[in-house]
Amino acid sequence: MSQMLDVITIGRSSVDLYGQQVGARLEDMGSFSKAVGGCPANIAIGTARLGLRSGIVTRVGDEHFGRFIRERMAREGVATDGIRTDPGRLTALAILGVRDSDTFPLIFYRSDCADAALDESDIDEGFIASARSIVVTGTHFSRPHSAAAQRKAMRIARAHGGRVVFDVDYRPNLWGLAGHGAGESRYIRSETVTQRLAEFLPECDLIVGTEEELHIAGGSEDTLEAIRAIRALAPEATIVCKRGPMGCVVFPGEIPARLEDGISGPGFPVEVYNTLGAGDAFMSGFLRGWLRDEPLETCCAYANACGAFAVSRLLCSPEIPSFAELQAFLREGSPLRALRHDSVLNHLHWATATRAPTPERILALACDHRMQLEAVARAEGVSFDHIPAFKRLAVRAASRVAAGRPGFGMFLDGRYGREALFDASHAGLWTARPVERTGSRPLDFESGPDGADAGSLGAALVEWPTDQVIKCLCFYHPDDDAALRAQQEREMLRAQDACRRLNRDLLIEIIAGKHGPLAPDTVARILERLYAIGLKPDWWKLEPQRDRDAWERTAAVVERHDPLCRGIVMLGLEAPAAELVEAFAAAAPVTLVKGFAIGRTIFIEPAHDWMAGRIGDDEAVDRMASRFADLVAAWERARPAGHGESRAA
Repeated sequence: MSQMLDVITIGRSSVDLYGQQVGARLEDMGSFSKAVGGCPANIAIGTARLGLRSGIVTRVGDEHFGRFIRERMAREGVATDGIRTDPGRLTALAILGVRDSDTFPLIFYRSDCADAALDESDIDEGFIASARSIVVTGTHFSRPHSAAAQRKAMRIARAHGGRVVFDVDYRPNLWGLAGHGAGESRYIRSETVTQRLAEFLPECDLIVGTEEELHIAGGSEDTLEAIRAIRALAPEATIVCKRGPMGCVVFPGEIPARLEDGISGPGFPVEVYNTLGAGDAFMSGFLRGWLRDEPLETCCAYANACGAFAVSRLLCSPEIPSFAELQAFLREGSPLRALRHDSVLNHLHWATATRAPTPERILALACDHRMQLEAVARAEGVSFDHIPAFKRLAVRAASRVAAGRPGFGMFLDGRYGREALFDASHAGLWTARPVERTGSRPLDFESGPDGADAGSLGAALVEWPTDQVIKCLCFYHPDDDAALRAQQEREMLRAQDACRRLNRDLLIEIIAGKHGPLAPDTVARILERLYAIGLKPDWWKLEPQRDRDAWERTAAVVERHDPLCRGIVMLGLEAPAAELVEAFAAAAPVTLVKGFAIGRTIFIEPAHDWMAGRIGDDEAVDRMASRFADLVAAWERARPAGHGESRAA
């Protein structure tokens, strides 16, 4: 069988809940961040991010957390063929915190959990044979059935020419040597564990552990003596000793007289924020080099740098860098010891390692209008209570046109569109949600509950689903007075900071033409200024222009300052459909322009008629769907073939 994967990891996969109050006791934590955890799961994600083709063998429960792990693995590019859903057990859980620089309380919930039930039936020969290497871990040698599963995988891998990697991953309490409250414990001497590990060390090609982990594997608390004992059992294996802030040393052959005489790579002095997960990031980096047959010094550099990223950030798998991020760090370094505060690396991490894939196109019906629909309700003599129901009709119209196809979306607000947002989510529509106080200039935020004009922006966003794009509209013109520009720029940067801290996509909408002349270079000048102050949104939403040169100038600014930007969508500004079609002809050939978000051109007349009672629900939906479909067809006619997107049928 041809080997399609570089590495398959075997064993633990859990949901990690990280306490967000750094410095607090776990007893006092008030909120938690959720992430995929467990050594093999972290390594599978880490190696995928670093450009290797990875897979995993594990079990998850038939519930929400199990689906979360499976979906996250797929999104990260990890082959999920080896993930089995166990209907009788729950997904494993770990709860973690940061008490101080040396104390990281950790509780494992692993009583009869899904991944601990792994057995030989979970090991598929074809899947294991498809990989150049497998990673087995110490934890899964602690129970007979999971140990048998790993031994079976090792036999298959070696029979098909694959290499076996052993991550000692020693957790005393998972071997039954410490209580539930001792999850943080890294070392308890045990001859039983040492003897168990000695049984399979001869079959390993790469053995990786901290000094304490090598002590348990080698049966000695003298590190060199332990490494020599491992060498006696595994004469051909490469042994890697992780030494925390001192980096690592590697022993491909004879063990020297001094630990320091092994092969090493550069270390990276950083502020230690959280050591949990650092070893998994380290292993991911080392494998990136080792499985590509790079020099061991390079493997060490990759590993040490990945470990530095992990200890300088809070979570485990979400913090492992992409290969682009790793290369940038090795090339340029960082002016900060606390890497989590490095804005350049953080943007690169967000854009290349953590966010969801970029849609190929965005064709959106915008119905996040609040002030405008209030005006319609007043004009027709009805209460604002009609607005939420009308927004739900708009979602029905968009869903009808989308017909389940990707690349369709809605812009909806929380003030009147709460139920419509639920509908859009159920329909699978890409959704953007505004944070600006409607019509505000200077920019201000609706940051209270359901769009109220009070409260904290960050606190409000915590309650919003993570797949909703945060939209921030700013009426901004380069000829505005300096004080107004400075105030608006500060607020846009605040929105960006909140989005980055909470892992949300940010869309900045700029409307210049309402407050000054709109020349072919106006929008490009605005974006030059906003990039200069550090604004790097995921998306731009820009007003329609019928000048191709204006769009090309704008796209050139974006590509020069942020080649990782997801793209631009064109707004409508209530322009007649014929004018929008002309604007499409200018914008659609520009590859960075991914589509449009148009509202009043589609819904304003049906809104008047529906609120006045002249038409019913079905006719309102029909009229909006027809107008939306006409604009979609016009965009597709204007969009040249070969722009990397699938045309709608």
